Amino acid sequence: MTEYDYIVVGAGSAGCVLANRLTADPRRRVLLLEAGGSDRSPWIQVPIGYARTFHDPRYNWMYEAQPDPMLDDRRAFWPRGKVLGGSSSINAMVYVRGQPADFDDWRAAGNPGWSWQEL
Repeated sequence: MTEYDYIVVGAGSAGCVLANRLTADPRRRVLLLEAGGSDRSPWIQVPIGYARTFHDPRYNWMYEAQPDPMLDDRRAFWPRGKVLGGSSSINAMVYVRGQPADFDDWRAAGNPGWSWQEL
């Protein structure tokens, strides 16, 4: 049986970066697991493709929230990527920058270089 020092579950944005960083030390054995398939679909490669990937169980876990009384007992759809790249692969390539206060709080917590102005 193969042994690993680290097993990273999920090859989304964070999982891929973490696995890569862990392998910076060649003595570490790292296994990266992803339940989904390749991100080579043309629907993943172009922004308008999100309309297809959002409702395709090959790329999306198709989660729904529990019935919500504030929504007349409807279930909110909660898309989560099931593909290499995770949810970042099915979000229409949308980028939303965080609020200045969030970055400044990270700097205040002892993380030099992470303030709004520095980034």
